[in-house]
Amino acid sequence: MNLLDAMTAFVRVAELGSYTRAAEALDLSRTRVSRQVMDLEEHLGVRLLQRTTRRLHLTEAGERYLARALGILQALEEAEAEVGRGASEIRGRLRVNGPMSFGTRYLAPLVARFMVEHPALEVRLDLNDRRVDLLEEGYDLAIRIGSLPDSSLVARRLTRCRLLLCASPGYLAEHGEPRDLAELERHRCLRYRSGHSGTDWQFGGSDLSVRGPLESNNGDVLTQAAELGLGIVQQPSFLVTESVRSGRLVPILSHEPPVTLDIHGLYPARRHLPAKVEHFLELLAEAWGEPPHWERELGLGLE
Repeated sequence: MNLLDAMTAFVRVAELGSYTRAAEALDLSRTRVSRQVMDLEEHLGVRLLQRTTRRLHLTEAGERYLARALGILQALEEAEAEVGRGASEIRGRLRVNGPMSFGTRYLAPLVARFMVEHPALEVRLDLNDRRVDLLEEGYDLAIRIGSLPDSSLVARRLTRCRLLLCASPGYLAEHGEPRDLAELERHRCLRYRSGHSGTDWQFGGSDLSVRGPLESNNGDVLTQAAELGLGIVQQPSFLVTESVRSGRLVPILSHEPPVTLDIHGLYPARRHLPAKVEHFLELLAEAWGEPPHWERELGLGLE
């Protein structure tokens, strides 16, 4: 058994969820891929995959081995790039995680641009609002917005965004515009909730308890509700740029000190940062800018 080939086959099957798709990706027969995985399991003395008539499931041992195998294969890719073709060439696989709404708008287009510029690169982009474990789940990079927990990971600040208070013209015509933060307590406020976090609104170093008819773990849902006049939202600027520019939402309380959230690239600590991660971070920082381009479009941060 060629251990490296067997490990590669297992990783492909685990990622694609199918022996058939893994065989196509590796340009091998399905029988060959299945045999490699079985040989690997026999070599390790554990079951890595549970096979059913409909799906493949990683066992607990399979999940642990997948994370390690991804790291080994990535290290081999990086070594090949440095020794074989030079460290300047971007190749191999890049695994990126980011938040759903921000990622769809401002991360995914840059991933596509990066791939066009570096055709030897393969990318896996996962968008969700779950805080993933980069080491356990095999990601090279994660984009995070807001405060970061203490960890062994390395964080590079890429840009920042403001939190904006907005409401529709119709809501303001019916309910009036609040003159200060204290008046928000009598307004209908649409609140964001993520996991076990509360729904209070942030203002500087303090939180304000607000009430309203809707809370959601998705900012796009709240933005759409605000456009329909259901209440006031506090949203990151990147979520409401189009709504404000089109007049569907109006920023309010703009005289209050701005509340900002940092946007970071988070990656595992390594002696040498892989060229694919380093160059991608450079692209993100340059493309987003400081202040970010979506705020410059609204004239924010230019005063």
